[in-house]
Amino acid sequence: MRRTVYAMARYQDCQAAIDFLTSAFGFRVHEVSKNDDGAIKHAELFVDDDLIMIGPGRPGGPGVYIAVDDADAHHDRARAAGAQITMALVDQSYGSREYACEDPEGNTWYFGTYRP
Repeated sequence: MRRTVYAMARYQDCQAAIDFLTSAFGFRVHEVSKNDDGAIKHAELFVDDDLIMIGPGRPGGPGVYIAVDDADAHHDRARAAGAQITMALVDQSYGSREYACEDPEGNTWYFGTYRP
């Protein structure tokens, strides 16, 4: 598969972000690059067969939507791992069941069953 568009999130503490994203959302580490001081300068995480990138910087921005098979189970896992739920699970008129949350550094993540 040749990808063209990649989601990107910025973190002040990239290692803590990787720990959270793998624990809360089930992402899998693909690659981590560090600078000479050992700080993470770039990382890639798998979400099913898709890829997101994270790097150092100021958190925030519009957020990322990720399709999941079971929004309820995903929501419960994220909440248990400490995600701040910003939009409760909801059934949308277009057929998706979804929720939104923030990670510990304030990046917004949307998860739902809608697959465009």
